[in-house]
Amino acid sequence: MSDPAWPTDERPRERLLAHGAQTLSDAELLAIFLRTGTTGMPVMALARYLIEEFSGLRGLLTASQRQFCNVKGLGTAKYAQVQAAMEMARRVMDEPLRQGDPLRSPEDTRRFLTSRLGTYPHEVFAGLFLDNRHRVIQYRELFRGTIDGAAVYPREVVRQALEDNAAAVIFAHNHPSGVAEPSQADISLTRRLKEALGLVDIRVLDHMVVGHGEVVSLAERGLL
Repeated sequence: MSDPAWPTDERPRERLLAHGAQTLSDAELLAIFLRTGTTGMPVMALARYLIEEFSGLRGLLTASQRQFCNVKGLGTAKYAQVQAAMEMARRVMDEPLRQGDPLRSPEDTRRFLTSRLGTYPHEVFAGLFLDNRHRVIQYRELFRGTIDGAAVYPREVVRQALEDNAAAVIFAHNHPSGVAEPSQADISLTRRLKEALGLVDIRVLDHMVVGHGEVVSLAERGLL
């Protein structure tokens, strides 16, 4: 692990106030969040250590409670802080797609799905259920699986869509590997779901695959 010294006059909080949060490194932002270091390790050194230990902010923020609290200098209080910060960020991202709102743009939908699915370490299959004006009725996480995939049952999807009185649906699932490229199984599943829902006059508008910082639309690829 590399360990270059941090400049003694470095003050991330003052830099943030003077130049904006976007100018800070991941470790500097984390140091502001942590506030204090541990015995023998100042907060800046602790922040850099954690960034390297978890292979970046993403790994740290999505770590399980056990993984997080096993690191010296962290604990349940800081874990709770992280989870609260993550949830606030999700809710901000969710605002363009509140229940009852129409879909404004594909980018709003992408941001919403990324905020919901982009941090899971396991695969999750979800549906965004819409009325006939493409207003959001409900977002539902329908199936969860391991990193190797989630078992999706078309009969259960149809039942849920009918229960929500949906006229259309956008499906989404994450690839925990981070690569958003749709697999042949993803394409086959989408077509099965489209056929099953078509029997009850519910349209499948899209199926989006969420990776790390990327979302691929099967509709845009012409794969529906």
